[in-house]
Amino acid sequence: MVEPYALDKQAKQAFLSNKLIELTKNHYVRCVEYQKILNTLQIDVDKLTSHYDIPFLPVRMFKEYDLLSIEKEAIFKKLTSSGTTGQQVSKIYLDKESAANQSKTLTKIVSSYIGTRRLPMIILDTSTILKDRANFSARGAGILGFSIFARDKIFALDEDMNLDIDGLKSFLEKYRGEDILLFGFTFMIWNHFCQLLKEDDYGIDLSKGIMIHGGGWKKLAEKAVSAEAFKKELQEVCKINRVHDYYGMVEQTGTVYMECDQGHLHASIFSDVITRRAKDFSVADIGEKGLIEVVSVLPTSYPGHALLTEDEGIILGEDDCPCGRLGKYFKITGRIQNAEIRGCSDSYASKFK
Repeated sequence: MVEPYALDKQAKQAFLSNKLIELTKNHYVRCVEYQKILNTLQIDVDKLTSHYDIPFLPVRMFKEYDLLSIEKEAIFKKLTSSGTTGQQVSKIYLDKESAANQSKTLTKIVSSYIGTRRLPMIILDTSTILKDRANFSARGAGILGFSIFARDKIFALDEDMNLDIDGLKSFLEKYRGEDILLFGFTFMIWNHFCQLLKEDDYGIDLSKGIMIHGGGWKKLAEKAVSAEAFKKELQEVCKINRVHDYYGMVEQTGTVYMECDQGHLHASIFSDVITRRAKDFSVADIGEKGLIEVVSVLPTSYPGHALLTEDEGIILGEDDCPCGRLGKYFKITGRIQNAEIRGCSDSYASKFK
């Protein structure tokens, strides 16, 4: 497997277009519903020349339909998006090969940020989320996926979402002087970890910590908490300096867009981000806000390789981020108006209005 940020614009365009057109043809043959969609749109899959021309599916379709390109007997794992009571959830079906490729790709991407050594890991969540290994919510899938980077781990929250401060201190003492990986969902970190440490001075030193977090910005934005304020608060309450946000979704699990030290989200060679104008879905320019489309070479068991999200964002540049990684880098500016609250911790955060 090649390095995740090694291809320039031209090489990546050729690589992705070849892989994604092949995937489109495969899903067209193997998924009846997908074939009907493309036929309705009068798409000739043999005439596609670029991944920009592949019809995207709105992510909402995975809430309405069971879309899969494998036999039901081959289903190895079912993933669901998080949703508040009464909301429909996306349903994603994986065979063993798809699940393995997701794990390998996640490993490749994240290792380029934190190194290849497994680290002691603090999961800023409760272990009860992992009860059903065959049917994972997005939250559980995220925890399990990132747990591959741990050589030892502890869940920092009990089943009532209270911080296990004694267990946390014992774990930090055990690995004193070593790098510690922390993982969690943004709103939950703010609400159940950061704010509690601020209220009670427990003297926790995470200056050797590396935090990876995702989701939940909708609720923090309502609280007027910016990404800069989030990082500053963490530094003040536990001295952590290395904090990486990531953008991802259950509909393309394994394809994550990690934040570099410049504060930019990056597309690896396994994926791409396209911004589209809402009025006609034409491709927006660099620096122009648009609807976020994500493409990924990973969804082989279901037609989720080209998806229109419910997020808006701006592509900031390509191949010229000061961090040195090649590929597009971008930022998310918010949800499209009237979109349902979704995502790992946004749905959880809705309980705390």
